[in-house]
Amino acid sequence: MPTNKQRREAAQRHLQRQLERRAEQGKKRRRNLGLLLAALAVVVVAGVALLVTGVLGGEDGTDDQAAGTTTPTTPSATSSAAARTTNADGTVTCEYLPDESGNTNLTDVGTPPNPEATPTQGTASVLMSTSQGDLTLTLDRAQAPCAAASFVYLTEQGFYDGTPCHRLVNAETFGVLQCGDPTGTGSGGPSYKYAEEVTPETTYPRGTVAMAKTAAPDSTGGQFFLTFVDTELPPEYTVVGSIDEAGLAVLDEVAAGGVEGAEGPGDGAPVIPVTIEDMAVVS
Repeated sequence: MPTNKQRREAAQRHLQRQLERRAEQGKKRRRNLGLLLAALAVVVVAGVALLVTGVLGGEDGTDDQAAGTTTPTTPSATSSAAARTTNADGTVTCEYLPDESGNTNLTDVGTPPNPEATPTQGTASVLMSTSQGDLTLTLDRAQAPCAAASFVYLTEQGFYDGTPCHRLVNAETFGVLQCGDPTGTGSGGPSYKYAEEVTPETTYPRGTVAMAKTAAPDSTGGQFFLTFVDTELPPEYTVVGSIDEAGLAVLDEVAAGGVEGAEGPGDGAPVIPVTIEDMAVVS
């Protein structure tokens, strides 16, 4: 028959084993939680990459671009500089190259005139009359001379008239309305493309007009997006200008209407449809 001392020692050994098992279970729970959080982080990063590519993809007719399944590459400052040279008089030479992607949704409207002497000073005001109200866009020739010249040219050709703003993204740090595709499919544009005009410091605050592109570098075309919140994006999209306060009020109203099929933040066609009825250079 065990003595009291033996019973106490046995109880202590049993308690020790319980404590050791609990400690090991705690380690496993912490390890499993760490793995779960790591997996969730990967999913979130992948989701953001898909959102960026899907919303701001430009005139590439391939299925993967339309679905937003590839991650955009970051164009280097040197690649853009190579396609835009500065002349002695302060103008720049822009290169508007044929889009040879095979995209059948492109519209041939020629190319901007006199690309070898593109102005780099001053601004151009464009009145964007839509079915929901007017927006005045101020294009900055100093910041993005090639994009500004292309935007003005397409406006003067009537390229944007009667076209829908086909995509709305409405999130806390990502709010854009994307326009400029005559087909409304997200893959339409002019039959030319040109290099991005960006720097590592390029940002997209509320009120920005920026050009869309595909995942490939030097693939800016005619689609553009308008930001109604401070939008977090990599510096890959040319900022060409800004939006006036009246225009921002129009965007806020459209954003408040939400995205088709989405409860809360979403990405898709806006519930309140926006059609560019007329686009005109006013100064």
